[in-house]
Amino acid sequence: MEKFEIAIIGEGPAGLSAAIYAARAGRKVMVLERAVAGGQQALTEKIENYPGTGRGGMGGVELGQKMEEQAKEFGVTFLNDMVKSVGFSPRKNIIKTSFSGDIEAQSVIIATGRDAKNLGVKGEEQFRGRGVSYCATCDGAFFRNKTIAVIGGGNSALEEAMYLSRFVKKIYLIHRRGEFRAEKIIQDAMCKNEKIECYMGYCPLEIIGEKSVHNLIISNVETSQKIDLEVEGVFIYVGQNPNSQIFKDKLVIDSAGYIVTDEQMKTSLKGVFAAGDIRNKSLYQVVTAVSDGAIAAVEADKYISAEE
Repeated sequence: MEKFEIAIIGEGPAGLSAAIYAARAGRKVMVLERAVAGGQQALTEKIENYPGTGRGGMGGVELGQKMEEQAKEFGVTFLNDMVKSVGFSPRKNIIKTSFSGDIEAQSVIIATGRDAKNLGVKGEEQFRGRGVSYCATCDGAFFRNKTIAVIGGGNSALEEAMYLSRFVKKIYLIHRRGEFRAEKIIQDAMCKNEKIECYMGYCPLEIIGEKSVHNLIISNVETSQKIDLEVEGVFIYVGQNPNSQIFKDKLVIDSAGYIVTDEQMKTSLKGVFAAGDIRNKSLYQVVTAVSDGAIAAVEADKYISAEE
């Protein structure tokens, strides 16, 4: 069994920031990741709102790789594997992996993030990051003066449509029901926006393109009438799934599936912290995830020092 002072689950910006801060504090650090460096940011073609990426932006994959390289320079150990289960106890937390055996850590930082719910329509995966997006704040500026579609009917869909209207020429807002689920005050504000045209009672069938998106086929729920919309982007807001399943019976988790923490990233268990999109917060961005990770690492270091 390998032993570390701090084990970090997740290699998105929160996990990588935590790794850098923890390693610089002199701790023996392990980062476990099931996929690739960068987490959700790796799905973003260009990031230009993170300080230092420049006006032209930086690819999400590239930024994640740079963060990983920096963590390695400070001596962080990385392991690509799936976490099967966790056993939390003071100063001796056991993480069971699928292929690499067990890992013991004095403190654990959970940075497993969340995944956007997929529509499950043809073309969605093919054009993810090439016209299909799940984050207006991340990608909205790349669609300046273009026509796009927003799919969804809750608060997030309508709020993001209004945000996107600052940049784009026109928005088709598509919702499968006859009425929106968003709060009335948000609906009222959206209805005043002349750039937004609503298709109520329609669902998406297929996203079409070549190198990038250029059409969206939608279908009327009742009549099956199909409409071909010319769009250069499709923004999907049908919900988010926090990756908290394996912690469900271990920590306090809210009704939406997010791990509950305080401002020091402390969870309901001593020595266990959570950072980034796995927390319920007002803004889900690289910059806020990095901030969470730094705080979690500093607090984990303090916890270990206090226990020694």
